[in-house]
Amino acid sequence: MSHSKPDTVSAVLARGRLGIPSVVFFVIAAAAPLTVVAGGATTGYAVTGVTGIPVAYLVVAAVLALFAVGYVAMSRRIVNAGAFYTYVTRGLGRPAGVGAALVALLAYNAMQIGLYGGAGAVTAQFLADRYGLDPAWWVCALMVWAVVAVLGVARIDLNGRVLAVVLVAECVVALVFDAVMVSHPAGGTVAFDTLAPSHVFAAGIGAALVTAITGFVGFEGTVVFSEETKDPRRTIARATYIAVAVTGLLYGLSAWAMSVATGPDRIVDAARADGTDLIFNLVSPYLSQSVVTVARVLFITSLFAALLSFHHTVARYLFALGRERVLPAVFGRTSRRTGAPKVGSLVQSGLAFAVLVGYALAGADPIVHLFFWITVTGGLGVLILMTVTSAAVVGFYRRISHTEGPWRSLIAPLTATLALGGILTVTLREFDTLLGVAPDSPLRWAFPAAYAAVALLGIGWALLLRTANPEIYHAIGLGADSDTGPLRAPDTVRQPA
Repeated sequence: MSHSKPDTVSAVLARGRLGIPSVVFFVIAAAAPLTVVAGGATTGYAVTGVTGIPVAYLVVAAVLALFAVGYVAMSRRIVNAGAFYTYVTRGLGRPAGVGAALVALLAYNAMQIGLYGGAGAVTAQFLADRYGLDPAWWVCALMVWAVVAVLGVARIDLNGRVLAVVLVAECVVALVFDAVMVSHPAGGTVAFDTLAPSHVFAAGIGAALVTAITGFVGFEGTVVFSEETKDPRRTIARATYIAVAVTGLLYGLSAWAMSVATGPDRIVDAARADGTDLIFNLVSPYLSQSVVTVARVLFITSLFAALLSFHHTVARYLFALGRERVLPAVFGRTSRRTGAPKVGSLVQSGLAFAVLVGYALAGADPIVHLFFWITVTGGLGVLILMTVTSAAVVGFYRRISHTEGPWRSLIAPLTATLALGGILTVTLREFDTLLGVAPDSPLRWAFPAAYAAVALLGIGWALLLRTANPEIYHAIGLGADSDTGPLRAPDTVRQPA
């Protein structure tokens, strides 16, 4: 493995290209709001049989807002594209940080690559229904892959503009659909039963919370773009809170609106019968066919936006690890023309291509075996990372002198750790239900075990570096400071060993 340093200029991501709106567009696009509204909420009702899905979204939003308090507080002190990796390193030590980095790479690659299954299948179905074409799902998936691969090495602000258009259109459509459903309630009366706080204590709420949290995966990515923002300490904080608030309110509102249109007592049966077509079927009697068709197209572009955003996240994790030479130094180089982490982007695209070809040759179901299984597994990994990162925030502030109050440095992150840990426990306990496999299926533990394996691999690699290459080991978690000292003042925060 090569440990030669990338040159100073190529070790720096393009500075000052993103403002608050662009960062918000990236992270909300990763959450794929229309996909969550049309697919996630419906699936939540159908799989769990719980009518309190709107409450689950609001509860998860509250927990993630708690998580964001400490997360954002650290972002004001540490500006690094490594995000979770860097924060865990600073709070819990370098071995734990490298372990978290490999978990992050596995999780975000799973989220990104799994989405190709959904994008390919949904696009193929749309072309068949609308134009009578019959393309294989993997052909459509590879077409989307090609666009993502090209944009992955383009200027980051160009990507932000593309995502802005898609995201605004998604949110407008979702809100229009919500207004239509609420204005045409079942039985002529708007019911608020699915918003009752008592659902928090109802049977099955654990599975509902697990389903809900997958809809928020991506909001934590604000910090990944910190090195490319115009004012990181202000931009990242505001973008994170805006992302949590917008997604939480949109998901809760849309899930409730669907229950209004069907009636609270029929929402579960309707979701099981219609699947992801439910929301389109509910509004189609009241809107023109062209509007519904546009919405279906936006359902596809929602998946595309999420694919692009997660692609950028993976590329920047690879960049951060290459810059610090935890991975080969070639990953720590950026394009001199666009400032994008070109090697990480190309490697991620190559991995996605290989997986798509493998699934196509195997004849696997793109929805069940690629989209559902792999994205659920990716969501599990991000949940693990958020739980560990909350604990790292507590560890970080216990070791340094700071002016943050106890709310930001202890109470909020500790509470978030306990809450996220509880959701993680429920997730692992009910993972067979989430995958739709038998309780004794080896898949129930195979996917979670993969995270344990890569975490141990990362810890072992860090310990090996400590002995074999102390220079690299001590640079872990320093970010740009490890290679671009002349360009940035170093962060003097002491790290645990």
